[in-house]
Amino acid sequence: MKSTLTWHPARVAATRDLTPHVREFVLTPEGEPAVRWTPGAHLQVRLTVDAREYTRNYSLVGAPEEAAGYRIAVKRLDDGLGGSRAMWQLAEGDGLEVGTPQNHFPLSFAAPATLLVAGGIGITPMVSMAQALVRRGQPVRLLYAARSDSELAYGETLRKLLGEGLVTCVSGRGQRLDLAGEIEALPIGSQAYVCGPAKLLDDMRARWLDAGHPLPSLRFETFGSGGRLHSAGFQVDLPRHGAHIDVPPDQPLLDALEAAGIEVMSDCRRGECGLCAMDVLSLEGQIDHRDVFLSEREKQENTRICACVSRVVGRVTLDTAWRAECA
Repeated sequence: MKSTLTWHPARVAATRDLTPHVREFVLTPEGEPAVRWTPGAHLQVRLTVDAREYTRNYSLVGAPEEAAGYRIAVKRLDDGLGGSRAMWQLAEGDGLEVGTPQNHFPLSFAAPATLLVAGGIGITPMVSMAQALVRRGQPVRLLYAARSDSELAYGETLRKLLGEGLVTCVSGRGQRLDLAGEIEALPIGSQAYVCGPAKLLDDMRARWLDAGHPLPSLRFETFGSGGRLHSAGFQVDLPRHGAHIDVPPDQPLLDALEAAGIEVMSDCRRGECGLCAMDVLSLEGQIDHRDVFLSEREKQENTRICACVSRVVGRVTLDTAWRAECA
């Protein structure tokens, strides 16, 4: 059960490989123009491959006028949940469905300076943000970490745009981002936007607070697929429905629930909006909280789980909002 989402048929207009593991797609809606989006917006995509349906969210890249449709970039994860592999099977002319662009990661132009921090494929929302800030003549600095030089997608484009305002860091060469130093150099009232794996988000939050900056001026977006624990199959009990579900390693909990006919409210499917958060009644094992919605205290208490991205190692008993009198 999703909130206010309308699907539109679309076609793959163009593809190009940005790196050995990142492919760009331009998707054009059929029968209507693409809706203009704002920096930080994402697009929900639905496709069926080998009789299996995949619903995924991808950040929109660049400015709307740069492509005749929606531009996204997808990193292929061979050990992921299958969505990226399904996207990589698409060729020009293939059909799929897209939602209307939504923005849970909006860019503010009110701060005296902006620090953008990206890890890996987390660079995708930062492209449009950097472009918008430069167009307005506002101070911006972008820190971009990747495992190798060959994985710096959009690196050349961003270097031309930002010059020395782009700082790249390649972990394969032993380089590390100087988060503390970069934050210390910011003027009072600055803001930061971060998109990347869980460890980068945790590190940035800790450094931001250590420097005395208010937490609301630090905005996060996460992959959802990057957790602290290895993705494995797990068991779910739902006593209110009299149901037991085995969630395979390559399927999100939310998808497994929907496939079993158990409706759960959802929207962003990125671990950001919290609409799919469910109550945890009991836990045998560990929860790998991959969302940025729940507070650190809630994650430590393990009383709720965001079904769209978070996973379990072991067995969990969950409650839903479904009630017999409402059925």
